[in-house]
Amino acid sequence: MNEGLEKPDYPFYRGKPVALGGAQWLVPLAGVALATGILMRPPAIFSTGYLQVAPSLLLVFLPLAGLALVAGRHWTALFHKVRLADVGWMFAFALLNYVIAILLGFAVIAFADTQVNPAISGMAGAGGAVQVLFFATSIPQLIGEELVSIIPFLAILSVLTRNTSVSRRSAVVIAWLVTAVWFAAIHLPTYNWNVLQCLLLIGVARLVLTLAYIKTRNLWVSAGAHIINDWMTFGLAIVGAAVSTG
Repeated sequence: MNEGLEKPDYPFYRGKPVALGGAQWLVPLAGVALATGILMRPPAIFSTGYLQVAPSLLLVFLPLAGLALVAGRHWTALFHKVRLADVGWMFAFALLNYVIAILLGFAVIAFADTQVNPAISGMAGAGGAVQVLFFATSIPQLIGEELVSIIPFLAILSVLTRNTSVSRRSAVVIAWLVTAVWFAAIHLPTYNWNVLQCLLLIGVARLVLTLAYIKTRNLWVSAGAHIINDWMTFGLAIVGAAVSTG
């Protein structure tokens, strides 16, 4: 893993550590699409026992495998050594995301019906062992959700800067916005196809989490912020359910 003292540049778009052309990006993007499809509509074989965690593991493996096929050992350029400052950024972006989600949540509720994430309602009444297992198995899925967001972000950045006259800054903004919409779209089935809720809550949450990557160029940081944020959400839901039934 890369451990430079200075913040590194975005990988793969200017030949560092290796340049990927538009056609090459199709390989990791195919991994992203396949992994996302399996997560959204898992095959029957993944519906019971320990195999239920397979879609989350594939969400990590398939995008990275696709990237490794075209970038070789340089797939590790997504990740860097986690320093104390990076841990601070994880908590800072997780807290920022949580505050924005609360404020936007009140606004969305005032104008439209919203859907509860079934995982939250399911865990609120589950036993302690099931809750611990859920938190543990959420880790690969949330890392995978970062991969299926950041790899397309880098692909768009690379294609725009190499093949168009779009400036680097504009390419970053376009990639930032497009991947937020993509992330919102893949959450539509989870929230009963509530477009407004997904765009305003999930999409904005993705903007904040991608900012964590833009700030540090380290996928561990955006993944850490994502895990902290979701664990706070699930944890508070479980505590709230326990208090209300206690």
